[in-house]
Amino acid sequence: MKPYPPLGLLYLSAFLKSKGVDVRVYDTTFRKKTEFYRFIESERPSLVGIYSNLMTKVNVLQMIRFLKTKGITVILGGPEATYNADDYIKHGVDIVVVGEGEVTLAETAQALLDGKVSALDSVAGIVYRRDDGSIIHTAPRHYVEDLDKLPLPDRKSVDIPAYIDTWRKHHGMGSVSLITARGCPFHCNWCSTAVYGHSHRRRSAGRVADEIAMLKEQYQPDMLWFADDVFAINHKWFFEFAAELKRRRLETPFECISRADRLTEEVLRTMKELGCFRVWFGSESGSQRVLDSMERGVTVEQIRATTKSARKYGIEAGLFVMLGYAGETVEEIEETIEHLKKADPNTFLTTVAYPIKGTGFYEKVSVNLVQPGPWDRTPEREISFRGRYCRPFYWFANRRLVNEVRFHQVRSNNGHTGLKALKLLAKARVARLGMSATKYFRS
Repeated sequence: MKPYPPLGLLYLSAFLKSKGVDVRVYDTTFRKKTEFYRFIESERPSLVGIYSNLMTKVNVLQMIRFLKTKGITVILGGPEATYNADDYIKHGVDIVVVGEGEVTLAETAQALLDGKVSALDSVAGIVYRRDDGSIIHTAPRHYVEDLDKLPLPDRKSVDIPAYIDTWRKHHGMGSVSLITARGCPFHCNWCSTAVYGHSHRRRSAGRVADEIAMLKEQYQPDMLWFADDVFAINHKWFFEFAAELKRRRLETPFECISRADRLTEEVLRTMKELGCFRVWFGSESGSQRVLDSMERGVTVEQIRATTKSARKYGIEAGLFVMLGYAGETVEEIEETIEHLKKADPNTFLTTVAYPIKGTGFYEKVSVNLVQPGPWDRTPEREISFRGRYCRPFYWFANRRLVNEVRFHQVRSNNGHTGLKALKLLAKARVARLGMSATKYFRS
C-alpha cells in the first residue's frame, strides 16, 4: 500500500494539453477493470493511450481487445512496448510510441485527429501497421534536451489526495513523488533502458525547487519520493539543489534511490540535512564475480561501506538483492547472505533475476530462454532460462537469505538468542534443507 500516481502519463497529459489536445486521464490505481470499460462506454474517445510495463501486460492486452471492439484507435507506450512493439501491433495496438513520449505522442495525436494517417511515416519514434498490413518502424526520436521546457505533471487530472491518504492510513506519512532527472548513464546489463536509453538529463535546481514548493503548498505531504533512477548522480547539480532548498527553507523528509559509488560522505551528510531518512541502492549480490558479470561497476566493499556511512548519518539504508543471475552458484548465494550480515542494512528487498528483452542479460541467455506460455498470457517476469536452478529452489533460497540475515540482526541487536530469533533460525535451516533438496533440478 505505497501507491504513486503514474508520473509518465501525467507528463504526457500536461504536454498534450499545452499543445491544445483535449485529454482526460483515467487512473486505474484505485479502480476495477469494469469501471474502465464503463468509462470508455460513456466517454467514447477516438484515441486511447495506454502505458504498459512488465507487470501489466496481460491486463493491458485485455483492455486493448475491449477498445478494439469499440473501434477506438489504441496507442501504447512504456518500457514494455519498445522491444515488443511488433507483438503488440499483432495483438491489436495501432501505434506504439518508442522511447520518450511527449513530442512523439503530440505529433501522432495531431496527425490522427487531423485525419492525416499518411503523415505517420514522418513521425519519428513510432511503430505502426499500414493499411496493407506491413509494420513500419520510423526513425528514432531524439530526446528532449531541456527538461525545464516541459510543463509540470498534470496532477490535477488524478486524485492525489487519495494517494496521500492511502499512505497515511497504512504508514503514518503521506507521500508525493517527483523526478529531478531522466535516464541513467550506467550499464547494468539486466536493467531496461527502453524509454530513455543511457541518457541522463537534469532539470534545473530552481525548477525542481519550484515544484517542491508547489507540492508542499497544494498537498501538504509528510514526505517526498524522488523517483529518479539514480538520485544525486551529478554532485555539482546536487549541491546546487541543496543550496536552493536551504535558501528557500524547503527541507522535507524524503527517500530516494541512488548508487553506492555516488553516495560520498559529503553527499550523505547533505542529504540528511535536506531531510533524507532512507536511501535505496543496489547490492544485488555478495559475489564480486556476479557483480562484474552484471556490469554493475561497484564493489562489494563499496556497498558495505556506503551502507555503514548512511547509517552513521542517521539515514536508513535499503538494499536491493537479486538472486538467480546467470551462472550464480549456491556458494555465491551464501556469499550474498554473509555480505548482508556484514553490511547490516536497515532493510532489503529481494527478487529473482529475469531477462528483460533489449538488455544485455537477455542477449546473454536468449538461446536458452524458457517461455512457460503464449506471449499474450505470460508476464515477462515468468520467463526463465535453461541451466538455472528451478523455481522452488529460489523460493527456498529467498527464505533462507531473509531469515538467516534477520536472525543475525536480531541476535546482534539483542545480544542474546530469544524466541523470535530461534524461530528465524529454524525457518532458515528448513529453507537450507529445501535448497539442498531442489538444487539438482534445473529450468
